[in-house]
Amino acid sequence: MNTNTQPEVWLRGPIENVTPLLQPVAHALLQAREEINALITGFPNIYLWIKPAGIASAGFHLQHLTGVLDRLFTYANNQSLSQEQLNYLQAEGTPSETITAQTLVENFNAQVERALLQLQQTDAQTLLEPRNVGRQQLPSTVLGLLFHAAEHTQRHVGQLLVTIKLVPEIDVE
Repeated sequence: MNTNTQPEVWLRGPIENVTPLLQPVAHALLQAREEINALITGFPNIYLWIKPAGIASAGFHLQHLTGVLDRLFTYANNQSLSQEQLNYLQAEGTPSETITAQTLVENFNAQVERALLQLQQTDAQTLLEPRNVGRQQLPSTVLGLLFHAAEHTQRHVGQLLVTIKLVPEIDVE
């Protein structure tokens, strides 16, 4: 869903200061950011927590997109999750009238910026270093985590698109 006249991000050239092996990650995150900002423009907050056909709400996807990037990049940095990150994970998808679509998009945009900064600081020599994931300490690598962060983000953008297309069909009155 490219709503501007530019080609998709991956066709615009390399992202400055990101190692060539991580360019696809940076491109995917920037593409996701563009698509989400376009999708949410004008999206009514009244639809944010609706679960059409029992699927996840737009609010959940927006929270999860931010949270999963934060968590996966934390693991890639060889760090454990903080209590704040665990609390955020627990709260993902919990409806709140004080949360707006715009706030969730701004949070996602800020997380993408932090991710891009980390990508710029990632030494290509570390990409195959092992990393452990989650409480079970499942095996991965720096590259595995960063690639999965990009792939997972793109997957949820697609799910968000479907959700946003479905919710106006639901009578919320």
